[in-house]
Amino acid sequence: MSKFDLLMFKTFLKISGLFLCLSAVLSCANRGRPEGGPKDVDAPVIIRSTPDNFTTNFDGKEIRVYFDEYVKVKNLQKQLIISPPMDPEPTITPLGSASKYIKIIINDTLLENTTYAFNFGQSIVDNNEENPYDYYRYVLSTGDYIDSLSVKGQVFDAKERAADEFISVMLYEIDSTYSDSIVYKQKPKYITNTLDSTTTFSIDNIKAGTYKLIALKDENGNFTFQQNGDKIGFYEGYITVPTDSLYSIKLFNEELDFDVKRPKQAAGQKIAFGYEGDYKNMRVELLGERPDNYVTRLTKDESSDTLYYWYKPKIEKDSALFRITNKTFVDTLNHRYRQLENDSLIVRVASNSTLTFDEDFRIAANIPIEKFDKRQVKIIDKDSIDVAFETAFDTLNNTYSFIFEKQQSQKYNVQLLPGAFEDFFGNVNDTININARTKTYADYSNLRVTLKNVKSYPIIVQLVNERGELQYEQFADEPRMFDFKAIAPVNYFIRVVYDTNGNRKWDTGNYLKQVQPEEIRYSNIVEETRANWDPVIEFILD
Repeated sequence: MSKFDLLMFKTFLKISGLFLCLSAVLSCANRGRPEGGPKDVDAPVIIRSTPDNFTTNFDGKEIRVYFDEYVKVKNLQKQLIISPPMDPEPTITPLGSASKYIKIIINDTLLENTTYAFNFGQSIVDNNEENPYDYYRYVLSTGDYIDSLSVKGQVFDAKERAADEFISVMLYEIDSTYSDSIVYKQKPKYITNTLDSTTTFSIDNIKAGTYKLIALKDENGNFTFQQNGDKIGFYEGYITVPTDSLYSIKLFNEELDFDVKRPKQAAGQKIAFGYEGDYKNMRVELLGERPDNYVTRLTKDESSDTLYYWYKPKIEKDSALFRITNKTFVDTLNHRYRQLENDSLIVRVASNSTLTFDEDFRIAANIPIEKFDKRQVKIIDKDSIDVAFETAFDTLNNTYSFIFEKQQSQKYNVQLLPGAFEDFFGNVNDTININARTKTYADYSNLRVTLKNVKSYPIIVQLVNERGELQYEQFADEPRMFDFKAIAPVNYFIRVVYDTNGNRKWDTGNYLKQVQPEEIRYSNIVEETRANWDPVIEFILD
């Protein structure tokens, strides 16, 4: 063999060896994970638990649940429900890592002869594909038996078509410590959760007794009712366990109890009073000495829960006391004045540029309007013909409505000459020209609704969009047809409100007064409307 042939042979051996090593490495890397294999869709399997599930006479401090593969815990704060609640809560691991067992360390002193249930929801998942172990429950008793009774039912929303997810459903034991206000300050005896897949509930492993049944959309996760954030629902009266009844609960937002915030200077001669609850009867009174010819006005902020207190003349003091009243509410607040510039008058359009046939053209201002001169306003159509109009003034919202008959396919020019509006401080508007238009009747739909099985009057028949937002409504105190004319050609649900007190609006409930919200019924299907179309709908109420 020549030197050249020998060199080539050695090179071949080196290359072959390199390929063999690379092949071996790749083979090891792929071992146990063949390409194209089926995806793991199996949930982890429980091998055993110590102590056993449904154990009695429990007096330990630690529980372990073992699985056939590595698991981890997800969304534990939202998913885990312990009934009765523990305080302090147990420590549960692993969090953020993987293990072949879940460990529960009891930090609370458990009650005697009490059954405890740990409802994990779908928080236990395998480490690789996060397949959940569905609704695992670990139950123990500190006594010599497991309580086995249950309370079942369904949660609805009093106003919306569908109930929220993750509703807490709770039982308060009726004993010597019970009062209706307990829901504000104390956790319940038993609790469960509807999770995210259904609105039905089952409170299990409870003992015989008498209970108050409550449901909460518990935004803070503390199992107590916070009026400014939580929805609440309740079963009227008490329930006695054991029971075979199925209970229905309607969730609602309470109208907030009226309260007022600390005032602050928003601008020159303008003080902001934030509030909660119903502001319509709120009154603000300056206490003590006032300047001569002292005049005030109240207006509401367009987007926030704030009333503005306007005053003149300017007050040359450091601070003052104000009395705030609203029906039975009375409070006195201190305000410290700040020297700020007055707002400049801004007049703007508060309606759409395309007007519907039953919509008024509206003008709003940022400073209270004191005077209006109709002679300084002119409305003309596209043929330059003057359009007659009337006006209406909303004092609190500081808005003028211009009321006139609107024609199809029209264009309107609204001209406001200087001095049409004069504000609280004597400022007047500049010349303003605004254009608005209308469509044809054929661009809209007409919908006739007839009702069957109405159980009582008065009622309010409403059309709401698919997001539940009110679009149109009509009131009736006796049977009749409901004609909704020239409405936007979109999809609607029909909503019927049983207006029990006849005040022409839906009234929510009140837990402490044990008042349920007014009853609402929705059509089961969305009603389709199209331009230049006049459907007739029969809504049979159940």
